[in-house]
Amino acid sequence: MKEFKIAMLGMVEGNGHPYSWSAMFNGYDKEAMEDCGFPVIPRYLEKESSENFGVRGAKITHIWTDDPEDAKKIAKASLIPTIVEKPEDVIGQVDAVIIGTDKGWEHVWRTAPFIKAGLPVFVDKPLADNVEDLKTFCRWIKEGAKILSSSSFRYTKEYLPYFASTNELGNLRYINMTMAKSWERYGIHALEPVYRITGPGYLSVQNTGGENNNIVHLVHENGIDINLAVIYDSAGSDLKLVGTKDSVSVPMKDSYYAFHKQLDEFVEYLETGVRPYPFEETVEMMEIIIAGIRSRKEGGRKVILDEIRKEVEAI
Repeated sequence: MKEFKIAMLGMVEGNGHPYSWSAMFNGYDKEAMEDCGFPVIPRYLEKESSENFGVRGAKITHIWTDDPEDAKKIAKASLIPTIVEKPEDVIGQVDAVIIGTDKGWEHVWRTAPFIKAGLPVFVDKPLADNVEDLKTFCRWIKEGAKILSSSSFRYTKEYLPYFASTNELGNLRYINMTMAKSWERYGIHALEPVYRITGPGYLSVQNTGGENNNIVHLVHENGIDINLAVIYDSAGSDLKLVGTKDSVSVPMKDSYYAFHKQLDEFVEYLETGVRPYPFEETVEMMEIIIAGIRSRKEGGRKVILDEIRKEVEAI
């Protein structure tokens, strides 16, 4: 098994993934990690035994962040040997890159140099939050680029039984998912586990909330109504599934498992070249995110998803 060298690139406010993801690959310095600025990270890392660190032998070997001081702190905390002055400096030095930022409107320019260089790229969620950038990613994929992007909630351990089957609930009629922070950056956390349960086939999106309390109603072709409540200062993430025979509510608890499995699938993709889920699924989810933004900006208008699809597919 090849030991892949991976660069961790970028850091934005409110997102500590460069710390935590790098630690999952490399292990970490406990004292330095306490100074990361994200108190939750050292708390969930310390719960794991040493054998749970490491991702298929791959390592984060290079780091660059928007603020050079962040790179110094992350390198110390997450045992990264090389800090670079510019993100492009990793080209020719690594086998793949991770874009560790979660602002979808930035991802095209952050990713472009590495697509041009032919490097595989993992892009933090959401891949894109506007039509033009999503069209660019679709074009790159058609040209053969290796790009993965997902929410860690795709791998939530507590939801695994329902990813496998919801037969005991009967025919699904209603799903509710709650999430904190913003629709633009965290709506995909609410959407992706639901999408994994329902599969593709979304018809419409209506956001009747505001910027701090996005209340998004989705309709699926299988007759399922879905509400995603992404409220800025809400606590906890809970999934509720309601079927014709039974219902269940499931909280998400184990963040480490979800993040680690997400990174593991990226490295498996590097090893095998086999995509773990169709890129078309990522595209449809981004179209839903875009539709939710558009609906909110237009006073809660119900956006038929085909409207967005046609724009994305337009040449």
